[in-house]
Amino acid sequence: MTVITRFAPSPTGFLHIGGARTALFNWLFSRHHGGKFLLRIEDTDRARSTEEAVAAILNGLHWLELNWDDEVVYQFSRAARHAEVARALLAKGRAYKCFATPQELDEMRQAARAAGRSMRYDGRWRDRDPAEAPAGAPYVIRLKAPTVGATTVDDLVQGAVTVDNTQLDDMVLLRSDGTPTYMHSVVVDDHDMAITHVIRGDDHLTNAFRQQQLYEACGWAPPRFAHIPLIHGPDGAKLSKRHGALGVEAYREMGYLPEALRNYLLRLGWAHGDDEIIPTAQAIAWFDLDAVGRSPARFDFAKLQSLNGHYMRERPDAELARLVAARLVPGADASLPEAALDRLVRAMPGLKGRAKTLVELADSARFYLAPRPLALEPKAEAALAAGGRGTLARLAPALAALADWQAPILEQAVRGFADANGLKLGDIAQPLRAALTGSLVSPPIFEVMAVLGRAEVLGRLADQGAAIDSP
Repeated sequence: MTVITRFAPSPTGFLHIGGARTALFNWLFSRHHGGKFLLRIEDTDRARSTEEAVAAILNGLHWLELNWDDEVVYQFSRAARHAEVARALLAKGRAYKCFATPQELDEMRQAARAAGRSMRYDGRWRDRDPAEAPAGAPYVIRLKAPTVGATTVDDLVQGAVTVDNTQLDDMVLLRSDGTPTYMHSVVVDDHDMAITHVIRGDDHLTNAFRQQQLYEACGWAPPRFAHIPLIHGPDGAKLSKRHGALGVEAYREMGYLPEALRNYLLRLGWAHGDDEIIPTAQAIAWFDLDAVGRSPARFDFAKLQSLNGHYMRERPDAELARLVAARLVPGADASLPEAALDRLVRAMPGLKGRAKTLVELADSARFYLAPRPLALEPKAEAALAAGGRGTLARLAPALAALADWQAPILEQAVRGFADANGLKLGDIAQPLRAALTGSLVSPPIFEVMAVLGRAEVLGRLADQGAAIDSP
């Protein structure tokens, strides 16, 4: 048997973090077993489905590098097939026409509410002759579900879960306008796509009982179900935007790498011993459903940031520099000079060890591309105003005379200048940092000087020298 999984989002909004994890688990499971991972867009809710949401889902999956096999299936385009199956069930006596009016259904809802139970259709048209209905009366097609016994779903995560059939009613397959319901469409699509495993959130577990009944009515073997626990916030409450229930594109904008987000989502509800850092190739080799827990996972931004920092340090400097350039300069690939990009590449080793996101990395690298004269933070201006500019004006000729522009040579020259002038290294290093970075916080200053290069360092020092006599 070839394992075939699917991810089936509704295009009514962004690809949220829970959906991304569901897609990841399906993708990993299929890749682990050498199978196929399919994508279906469940766009039957025409009022809420949008092209923008479809694009956001596709872009989010591409960015996460969760590429699917075969063409995307759009559920709405298969409405005729869904209706065909419903009418075949009607012809076999496994479904029936229900002429219950909206008023009758509302009365059922009110009675259920008064009794403190959930609404269930009472089956009043289950065994009646359709000829009893008024001529031309609208009707829906309902599944003739079993009324005795129980339905058991042998779930690969939750175990065997059973519900008494008296707790389930005859669900609607086709509405009165002939359009299929979501519950019916899902079963037909999963069957026609030869889905072997349905891996989804455990909020769908109650749907599985009705869907299994529909499979049996159609004479089809149901797929194996695996309902994974939902993601909660750090406080144990249902995940919300304040916890991190954002779209995948938001995590991209916040500076997370796709491999880091994949690794983090993998560990939300799945474990392999105490392993935390699990590269994708290793995840494919290890992943299976027997290691998925039954308890809700808790979202933790600190762990995500820690993982992201690790993967940033693993990324080649040239790749990181291009990602940073795209954040610092619009249209960076086309407009950033090669020399400036090279400067960023050389700066990465000294910057990436301190940053946890691409946003932090870009902020720390900003001064390397800043135009002259450099904008100064207040504390940097204070360091220069308190005699720093004069010191740097005397230092500049000594630096200009250096034949070799390497960090150890630069440090030796500055230390020699300090000794010759009766100064401490800090008396020079802080004004030097302020003049070259605009801040009093930066990577080691001699490393900064080496990355900036001779011309840029002397130019930035000259800018501050010119400011000595300015108003």
